[in-house]
Order: sequence, then structure tokens, then C-alpha cells
Amino acid sequence: MPARRRFLRLAAGAALPGVLAGCDRLAGNDELNGMLRKAQFLSQRAQALLTGVDAMAQEFTEDDIADVFRSNGTAMPDSGLYRQLLADGFASWRLRVGGLVAHPAQYSLADLRGMPSRTQITRHDCVEGWSVIGKWTGVPLRQLLLRAGPLPAARYVVFHCADPMDGSDLQAPGSTYYESIDLVEAGHPQTILAYGLNDEPLPVKNGAPLRLRVERQLGYKQAKYLMRIDVVERLDQVRGGKGGYWEDRGYEWYAGI
Repeated sequence: MPARRRFLRLAAGAALPGVLAGCDRLAGNDELNGMLRKAQFLSQRAQALLTGVDAMAQEFTEDDIADVFRSNGTAMPDSGLYRQLLADGFASWRLRVGGLVAHPAQYSLADLRGMPSRTQITRHDCVEGWSVIGKWTGVPLRQLLLRAGPLPAARYVVFHCADPMDGSDLQAPGSTYYESIDLVEAGHPQTILAYGLNDEPLPVKNGAPLRLRVERQLGYKQAKYLMRIDVVERLDQVRGGKGGYWEDRGYEWYAGI
């Protein structure tokens, strides 16, 4: 399996310089962009055939854990609401779960910590080229989905965050970070909502109070500062229509490692 993953990374890396060189010229080509969006789903299916839909990301030992788990992206959301939640130790924070579900719900941090948990030592691979190993503890996402009861039309899970990305606060819908995965990835045993890092409460710079860990994909898929989870049928009707903040700006929706 490691050899297969190295092959996939090398194949992606071989194509990257050419893509970057022409990105400005081709960004406005709707036909080409449509072809690229379709190609990423072919990549997803190809990886599933090579590794299997239930394949596990590599896990490591305590000796492999980095002394410092660096922050990817935002280290402190520039949000008045987030600062209020942080000031009371997230006692008033609630994770809302809704959308195409039979049983919408809200969960406090204490609620989540009281549920059966999973701990895993995995490597975070950033699209910027760095990696770091950490120990994550949290609730398997599939547990919350089973409680919620996705309706028959459900296909994707969308994660909304308390992280303003465009210089505006949470009062401006559409400015905050968001991400999405399909229900297959959401049901994977290593896909967890993490509230702990290296046997300590999740630090602010790493996404407190709760972040997504979807270990078979790159770092920008690991949404931090979670506020709301919506189960949906389609992604083209959510925000920019591509399934994530960076995807709306040209990144691939499927970011498999």
C-alpha cells in the first residue's frame, strides 16, 4: 500500500509544474475546467480501485509524534463570536447537525466527549509540501450520522466553520471556511471529529474546539473550528458550488493522498 500511495503522489507531482505554469491562462476556460472537475472523480474512483474504499491511512507509534504540531491555515479566527466562545471555554458552543437528516440535533463539547471515541496517530500532509504526525482523539463522524439518520437523497456532508476567510465576521454568510466529503468518506473509521491532540484538549491554532480529521486526504480537507454540519444531496447549490472554500478557488474537491 505505501508503494501505491508513493506512485499516486509521484504521478500527481509529475503533472503539477505544467498545470501551475498555465493556470492563469486557462483559469477562464469553462470547458477545460469542467473536464478537470470530472477528472478528479476519475482519480477518486481509481484510488478506490487500487486501495479499496475501506483502506486505512497509515498509523504511527507514540515515538513518531512530533514535538510541535504546526498550524495549517488560520491560527486564530478573526471573529467576535469565536472569541466569545473561547472566553467561556466553549461551554456555550454547540455543533449543529442538520440538512437531509431525520433527526437534527445540537451537541455540546461535553456531549461529544461523552460518546465512544477513537484515538489515532496519523500524518497530516499539507498541500504546501510539509507533513507532521500527531495523535488525535475524537468522535467517529459515522456515529453522529447514525444518530441523525441521513435521508435517502443524502450524498455529501458539508462542514461550516468559525473561520472568516475574507476579512469579514460570521455575520457575512459565505465568507467563512467550509469543506465537504461524500458519505463513503464520512463513514470511514478514521474520519473523526477531533477534540483532542496529543492527549490534550485541541489547541486553538489546531482548530478548537472541534475539527475534522479525514486521514486519507490532504490538509485543506481537515476543516477546523467546526460550527455546523449539513447533510446534502448536491454540492453545486452550496456556496460557490465546488464543495469547499479552496475548491471554489480552483483546488480539487477530492484531495486523496
